[in-house]
Amino acid sequence: MAKPPITDPMLRSIVNAQLSRRRMLVGAGGLTMASLLAACGTGGGTAGKSAAAATAAADLSESEKTVNWANWTLYLDYDDSTGTYPSLEAFTEATGIDVNYSEDVDGNDTYFGKIQGQLSAGQDIGADIVTVTDWMTSRLIRLGYTQELNRDNIPNAANLLASLQDVDFDPGRRHSLTWQTGFAGIAWNKEAFPKGLKSVSDLWQPELKGRVEVLDEMRDTMGLIMMENGVDVTGNWTADDFDNALDVLSKQIADGQIRQVKGNSYKEDLISGDALAVIGWSGDITQLNFEEGDKWEFALPEAGGTLWSDNMSIPIGSPHKANAEKLMNYYLDPENAATVAAYVNYICPVEGAREAMEAIDPELSDNPLIFPTDEYLARAHVVRTLSADEEADLSDRFQTAIGN
Repeated sequence: MAKPPITDPMLRSIVNAQLSRRRMLVGAGGLTMASLLAACGTGGGTAGKSAAAATAAADLSESEKTVNWANWTLYLDYDDSTGTYPSLEAFTEATGIDVNYSEDVDGNDTYFGKIQGQLSAGQDIGADIVTVTDWMTSRLIRLGYTQELNRDNIPNAANLLASLQDVDFDPGRRHSLTWQTGFAGIAWNKEAFPKGLKSVSDLWQPELKGRVEVLDEMRDTMGLIMMENGVDVTGNWTADDFDNALDVLSKQIADGQIRQVKGNSYKEDLISGDALAVIGWSGDITQLNFEEGDKWEFALPEAGGTLWSDNMSIPIGSPHKANAEKLMNYYLDPENAATVAAYVNYICPVEGAREAMEAIDPELSDNPLIFPTDEYLARAHVVRTLSADEEADLSDRFQTAIGN
């Protein structure tokens, strides 16, 4: 059955832009979401009480029609010709709420370091929505740094995939909602390595010395190395398993094989050619291929990749809570979620978005990096939940190893 046309003129402009985008992704058929992200909501536990004990800021949404949103780079539909975010403009047109959107998050730890002092004092950090990964969202909630959501303002929260409706770090989703989900794997310059790379150990080839970069996200980099070592990262792996993988990482850094350990900015080094191969994120590579030419390939290593989610939450000092909730609700609408997915190419967490995608870009509705098959998902794993003590200990060791 043919899908009805999208009539909203602002969204229509997005559709036209997306139809011109040539996607360099692996095709797949017979997609199902039945088991999607069954464990992807885990990441940090809820042990421990609030360290902040701060009072939520007064909500000025009625008098101040604005909302500030801090997000990662390449994580929202963007129009190069106008330098604007079309879906944000559509939101403003529909609600009268202006959005100040900033790409402030380069890595979870670095961003937390910037805002922790203000959060602990209950102050406004200049963002009414922050978008960070499961384990960091867990930390924010555990420390009392987030406001409880008014779900009456977010009816579209019911559209989240069933597997994301209730997560261990936020039971009942009282403080957070999923933005996007994705894979961490390996990526490389296809011109430099036309035969491709299959495993993490392929990154240690002599001809790549000094041209490899890995992520400063501990669970992704260490998770991939541990899987390469034969460890089940979803199970009861030990500190010894972690240390064995850390020895591998430390050696490659010391030997000069790894050029740098970075957050989102590793993309710039792929573009410049300073890096030829990386541990990176699925959607980033697709974006680079569109923007810079079809130069890179992304793959889940033979031993497996990692699976993660980024979540939207409202900081304790935000003075625009209701406005933030309206923005969250907007992007949990299937059509708007599909619009974003068509640009960012990460796993879409919204029921009905695949059907909406058929009206935007039918090829993408069969894309395993956006709407994965169970077979593809079986090759990606969520690093098991760490206790607060484990997180502190292992994170310290990881940060020391990468020179922080």
